[in-house]
Amino acid sequence: MAPYFPRETWRSLSRAAFLGISLSLPAWPAVVRAESDTQKQKPVVLDTVVVDAAKTHTLFMGADISVNLDKDLYPVRDVAGTSWVVDINGKDKVVSAKKGPLNLKITPTLKLTEGSATIVGFKKEAAYSYENDPSVLITRGLSQTAAMNVDLQTIQSNAEHMADLETVNAHGLNALGGAAVLAASDNQFGQQALLNTAKVAPAMTHPGAPIPNSMAVPTSGASYSMPLDMGTVTTAAAAAAASNTMSSNEPLGRLTTRGFDALDVEFEISSAKPIGNPYIVTMARIRTPGSKPGYVQNHIYARALDPIDSHLSHVHFTEEGFPYEYELVEFQVHIYNRGVEIATNLAKNRVELTREEAFEYVMMEYMSAHKGDTLPATPAMGRLPAELPTRIAAGMYTDTFFVKVSKDGVGRDAFADRMCTRRIDDPFLAAVVKGLRFKPALSSGSPVDGIASVNLTHLQF
Repeated sequence: MAPYFPRETWRSLSRAAFLGISLSLPAWPAVVRAESDTQKQKPVVLDTVVVDAAKTHTLFMGADISVNLDKDLYPVRDVAGTSWVVDINGKDKVVSAKKGPLNLKITPTLKLTEGSATIVGFKKEAAYSYENDPSVLITRGLSQTAAMNVDLQTIQSNAEHMADLETVNAHGLNALGGAAVLAASDNQFGQQALLNTAKVAPAMTHPGAPIPNSMAVPTSGASYSMPLDMGTVTTAAAAAAASNTMSSNEPLGRLTTRGFDALDVEFEISSAKPIGNPYIVTMARIRTPGSKPGYVQNHIYARALDPIDSHLSHVHFTEEGFPYEYELVEFQVHIYNRGVEIATNLAKNRVELTREEAFEYVMMEYMSAHKGDTLPATPAMGRLPAELPTRIAAGMYTDTFFVKVSKDGVGRDAFADRMCTRRIDDPFLAAVVKGLRFKPALSSGSPVDGIASVNLTHLQF
């Protein structure tokens, strides 16, 4: 049977677990006693230990992301498409990596969130970028070969027509008439066409003065001869067609890919608590062929996602820009909502906590960060009613009110003034205050009773 500890002992264990401290437990009582001693012992009443308390919060290792612009750091607040969005002087600025490399600062940090998103069916595998995909290269090669084949057939047909015309003229036959004009004008791969100096001849049904800047066409019975240079007929386009046709027969050559240069990512995600403006940031550590031992590179990718709710949403995308034949050393997935990171089941160092354990962690972090400081009480975490956003949208509970806060971080009653002389008699607001936990006021680093100002429109838990 598992032993029981008093409640304070469990609290000490929880605090030690957060800080990574090993505690020495009290020695176990002897199991075997003399029968007479057992009969003399009075019944011992043990504190009830609740072991199935609901896990409402998640402590995990997250990452804060900032963009370095003009030597200043701006925290990322959102992602538009695949571009970063930062806040500069109260205005959103979209920063795209397409214009050039960005200087990002990634700071790993422990984070605490209420609930988490669940990712299932997560898959990642090396892939080809679109421009480097063998199937794309083959399709393009086939299309180019087909086009060149048509071009060559047209060149051959045009050459035959011009040869026939030259043969007729060489024998002094003048019966071709308009066919001579047609053979010359339809030769789209001839010297004149390639040099973009083709001449326009008037229609044979309207003989007479030639059109300006046109070639004079003989009337019926006159001899007409046009110089023909077969070397120039097959220059330029013909030479290009022949070159591409020959290269398409090579089994490797142009169709050879340089190796994987992308990463295909696919999964499904859901969250009991709706996430209205989510985006994903992936962080990959890679090694390139031929790099020095121990040398790795970082590859950061961001992408906006559709809203996430309790139903599974399918996510599939391909990250490009990796070096050819890269080796994936580490891969992390981070989900954010309006700049606030959300825990997932893929997060590093993930620990689920009850509400009480989560508040104890917040208190320890707060006290550790403000040794010797004097500060007012502030809201730290809470369980807000589901209908609160609707009431705020209707114009209710938008004013700031004040709460008396004990040194343990517990709020008591709401007041309309900072001196707490005019108590607000509102059952709904009283329920809101009851669900809040506060960072207590500090006096030279020690927690004391205080007063916190609260505006529900500014709370983001």
